[in-house]
Amino acid sequence: MMTVNQIIGDSPNQIYANFDKRFFAWIIAQSSSTYDKIVGDRKRSLFANLQGKVLEIGPGTGPNLPYYPKDIHWIGIEPNPHMHSYLQKQAKKLGLNIDLRIGNAEWLDAEDNSIDTVVSTLVLCSVPNIDYTLQAILRVLKPGGRFLFIEHVAASKGTVLREVQSAICPIWKVIGDGCHPDRETLIALENAGFSSVNYERFDAQLPIVSPHIIGVATK
Repeated sequence: MMTVNQIIGDSPNQIYANFDKRFFAWIIAQSSSTYDKIVGDRKRSLFANLQGKVLEIGPGTGPNLPYYPKDIHWIGIEPNPHMHSYLQKQAKKLGLNIDLRIGNAEWLDAEDNSIDTVVSTLVLCSVPNIDYTLQAILRVLKPGGRFLFIEHVAASKGTVLREVQSAICPIWKVIGDGCHPDRETLIALENAGFSSVNYERFDAQLPIVSPHIIGVATK
């Protein structure tokens, strides 16, 4: 007699993982507008002059799409398939043509030296290996190409917030689909090999992940 798992084709762990990713996609879709009220003006300024081929890593449910010029060639690398329907719905609403691909931040489905701009917002905190991800970004960018980012970062060492970030990290990673609240993202960016990294710090006034950076790294 066939078991239920054999009939449906998934193990209990796979079922849980699929539910977890589907639920996380729903949560992101519900919360994106709240976060955009905090960083919307900064996004508008950062993305104002985009042109050519733009590759966005982990576009999620598409909260950045409204800020992009309509004449760019947008490529999205989104590993969570449950995000795709939200992305496609948002793109249709905005009248944007999108090239949506399944992949991950450490292996970007794009040719070497082919992308004008790479975009990342709240992604570097959750990639398994940030150094590999930054090298993948450098690989696909054209010489002189830009990496635009808005990311939350670790609080300063010795602060109460940093201690809280480190203490809560194991639980936070489970709740936040791999997010590390205490990741030293800025240090990784500065050591990655970009010709320049220009950034600004700001306080997003959020629990745990309030320290943010916004900026541009150039290949």
